[in-house]
Amino acid sequence: MSDLPFYPEIEPHAVGRLAVGGGHELYWEVCGNPAGRPVVFLHGGPGAGASTTHRRYFDPKAYRIVLFDQRGAGRSTPLGSLAANTTQDLVRDIERLRESLGIERWLVFGGSWGSTLALAYAQAHPASCTGLVLRGIFLGRRSEIDWFLYGIGNVFPEHWRKFAEFLPPAERADLLANYYDRLTHADPAVHMLAARSWSLYEGACSTLLPDPQMADRFGSDTVALGIARIEAHYFRENCFLGERQLLDGVAAIRHLPGVIVQGRYDMVCPIVSADELARAWPQADYRIVADAGHSAGEAGIRSQLIAATDRFRSLV
Repeated sequence: MSDLPFYPEIEPHAVGRLAVGGGHELYWEVCGNPAGRPVVFLHGGPGAGASTTHRRYFDPKAYRIVLFDQRGAGRSTPLGSLAANTTQDLVRDIERLRESLGIERWLVFGGSWGSTLALAYAQAHPASCTGLVLRGIFLGRRSEIDWFLYGIGNVFPEHWRKFAEFLPPAERADLLANYYDRLTHADPAVHMLAARSWSLYEGACSTLLPDPQMADRFGSDTVALGIARIEAHYFRENCFLGERQLLDGVAAIRHLPGVIVQGRYDMVCPIVSADELARAWPQADYRIVADAGHSAGEAGIRSQLIAATDRFRSLV
């Protein structure tokens, strides 16, 4: 298919904050056509937050585009908070945001952790969804978490070595537990160094070819702390999901139109998970991008995602 560019940069026409309990207040924004077809963007991480680029996967003339930062992420407060921060909390937040905005049903768009959350949300609230666009599939299973912590070293040994060697030798047998101890330390001099090491590792492994802009984003304090601390928290708890919960739950969403976009050489969320999801949900349109890694910004993945949202303009 031809290379589809991002839609032009746009600014939100509505911005707000939503108190969701547990001390959390979520940042949200709405862009595009106020009378358009509603779509909600679910960012990755968990903890990465939404960015201005995320507005641009959707035709602003056709869509009412809702973006928000999940608990502890981005512009939501408090940044990096782990209190009352579970997958089930995030699912309830999405439904509360939908209701607060007066939206009856919406298209759900999510990549990486956003695909996990999109599946969990749609399976809990199928009547609230018109369809799903998913990218870089992550199903929250222990094998996927272990791959992130150790397996990536088979493909990116230099990045993994830097990630592992941030810890002293005696602590490298359990990267997750010992990173978590540092990431939750009260002293910013301790937790920010650990957060930046974790986040830069993830960013360095997210594209097929090196991308300095990706490194800059993942190295910022807000993104690094949100991603590293919240990911470590979720990984310790197996993402608050059963091992096969999202695959077994496909029955609840089988009637919804779906698109699955996956980079062949995705090293953060390897293609095996997308393949399993596609086999469990054969009604979904499964698109493998032959020359891409994990990042939604890579040309092939971006083009497939925009093609999918363009198709949904008339499908939903």
